[in-house]
Amino acid sequence: MVSGNGKSGNGHARASEAKDIIYDWNSLNKKAPMARRPVAFVDETLRDGIQSPSVTDPTIEQKIELLHLMEDIGVGVLDVGLPAAGPRAFNDCVRLVEEIRDRKMKIIPSCAARTVVNDIRPIVDIVQKTGVPVECYSFIGSSPVRQFAEGWDLDTMLRHTEAAIQFSVKHGLTTVYVTEDTTRSHPATLDKMFRHAINNGVSRLCLCDTVGHATPDGVFNLINFTRNLISTTGAEIGIDWHGHNDRGLSVTLALHAIEAGATRIHGTGLGVGERVGNAPLDQILLNLKLLGELDHDLTKLVEYCEAVSRYCKVPIPYNYPLAGKDAFRTGTGVHAAAIIKALRKGDRELADKVYSGVPAGWFGKEQVIEIGHYSGMSNVTFWLEKHGIAHDEKLCQDILNLAKSGNRLLTDDEIMQVVQQHSRQTPVSA
Repeated sequence: MVSGNGKSGNGHARASEAKDIIYDWNSLNKKAPMARRPVAFVDETLRDGIQSPSVTDPTIEQKIELLHLMEDIGVGVLDVGLPAAGPRAFNDCVRLVEEIRDRKMKIIPSCAARTVVNDIRPIVDIVQKTGVPVECYSFIGSSPVRQFAEGWDLDTMLRHTEAAIQFSVKHGLTTVYVTEDTTRSHPATLDKMFRHAINNGVSRLCLCDTVGHATPDGVFNLINFTRNLISTTGAEIGIDWHGHNDRGLSVTLALHAIEAGATRIHGTGLGVGERVGNAPLDQILLNLKLLGELDHDLTKLVEYCEAVSRYCKVPIPYNYPLAGKDAFRTGTGVHAAAIIKALRKGDRELADKVYSGVPAGWFGKEQVIEIGHYSGMSNVTFWLEKHGIAHDEKLCQDILNLAKSGNRLLTDDEIMQVVQQHSRQTPVSA
């Protein structure tokens, strides 16, 4: 927002004051917020995420730490696990629900279950043991390929659906009906399954892109079909979107799902999950923040990503959005010079914007200038100043010469070796 004449003390418009410093094509002709209704986020890291063959199931202490970070970044619902999977899974679910209860957290616990009574019974036991309402996400495959592989017919699927939902609702569980592989399911089949689930008392329908098949058109078509079907029942039924990333479209599709009318969006930290993984929840939140659709604090989002990486034993790619080590790091002279000039003006927001589409400061990060074979003298002087090292022209030139002779960024140790050598060679003045 422009204040007064929009100028800083040195006569330059500050990025925080000059609203036209960036022309935003993304907002051109935007007539309304993306979401028609408030949207909640379902974190599947501790259930769907740890089903990845390359992921380590965190300890309960680590899961509790992740739970608190999820609360901090605004996650509304946590899938605490699949309690029917075994004693450890059940006990971890209980402990997480107890933590939510004892710490009076806002996050809503949920559990996954097949549409099988014996899968849902442990969820009922958790509610009775903790005194905390736990939502039941009860899933069944709905696509023709799943029916063929499993040897199911529609009548069998409807019987499983009815028995599971009736048991769940009878025991007071808020129940979400999850159709696996929804994005490859026939509308006639979904019509019967959805109506049967609604008639038996579910509160929400979860549409799943289980194998990452969907495109933006597919998302709009499926959610519009589902919304129209719900409207004919007269029931108040919410819609979840659960996406996977096999085509690399999962973040885009999550945003389209919100526009189409989904009010819960599923994802996992760093996109961990089976095959290439689920929709990365951190990237969804990042984009919604940049789009002005979220107003809560995301300064702990990087900490959340790092904790998922550490506890699930999943490395963060160097070029991963926001949390990757190179996200706000440059050694290129032209880029670094522009950032440094902005910082010299005392305008950190301008420094964040001049060569970055993501403001580092919004997420507890800052721009990092390094020295390499594409660097200029400004990289060197800035690096030395940042590290509190007195410098002269010869020291700067020696460091730059070393950088230009290589094919990568210099490490801090390599730069310090030049600094120390220069110090030994420079006579101490009397």
